[in-house]
Amino acid sequence: MKRADRERLRDGVLAEARRRALVMGILNVTPDSFSDGGAHDGFEEALAHTSLMVSEGADIVDVGGESTRPGAEPVSAEDELARVLPVVQAIAEADRRAVSIDTYKASVAHAACKAGAVIVNDVTGMSDPEIVAAAAETGAAYVLTYNRGAADKDIDVASDMPAFFEAAFETCEAAGLARAHLILDPGVGFAKTYVQNFAALAHVPALVATGCPVLIGVSRKSFIGKLTGADVDDRLAGSLAAGLDSLKRGAHILRVHDVAAHKQAIKMWEAIEDAAH
Repeated sequence: MKRADRERLRDGVLAEARRRALVMGILNVTPDSFSDGGAHDGFEEALAHTSLMVSEGADIVDVGGESTRPGAEPVSAEDELARVLPVVQAIAEADRRAVSIDTYKASVAHAACKAGAVIVNDVTGMSDPEIVAAAAETGAAYVLTYNRGAADKDIDVASDMPAFFEAAFETCEAAGLARAHLILDPGVGFAKTYVQNFAALAHVPALVATGCPVLIGVSRKSFIGKLTGADVDDRLAGSLAAGLDSLKRGAHILRVHDVAAHKQAIKMWEAIEDAAH
């Protein structure tokens, strides 16, 4: 896919996110992700699952080649690229679907965007200082995640999260990445205590106020299990509740495992919202 085509797709997704709630379907081409590790790590299996998610209504496919669960073994850039590049290219070429690359490595982001990805989804909050430039150089949007690197129970999320993003905006702009191409993520599950995860979700409106689209990734995460006692494969209800609450607070994109269920829930929520106006 040519850069001009990727940029048109990027701009289309960012514009659409401001008009309606989008669903980002999770595609882990990994053997060890916390929920579906090993289920889609073969090329054919990955494309089959992509086809299923697209048929269910996924607006974006988020391809990840390294698990970010606590305790996961690090993956080299070479191994990560071997996992994700064929899949990214195949999805992008098949139907010009918006593809996101879930990585924190600049080299992987750069290569994946050249192969067709139009969003870089970095959950680490710029742990690799070159990743923002990689997004800018390839014409990709960038998911900027609130992640301080380590949990600190003394952090007041309500005040710290907006401060984090204001400083990060300057870093991104200095690297050549326009604010118009940023997506914000409160980073639920990353470098936060159990209580701080809920605080981050409660203060989503502060992110919305920046004017950037806001992405929420809570699907099947451990804080849901801790609250409800549900095992990882039985957390759909909690995932839906948190996602819909975030949409009510102004969020724009939900990153999910269960595309069909979220699309149905969003359709119902939107119909009620429309009836209220």
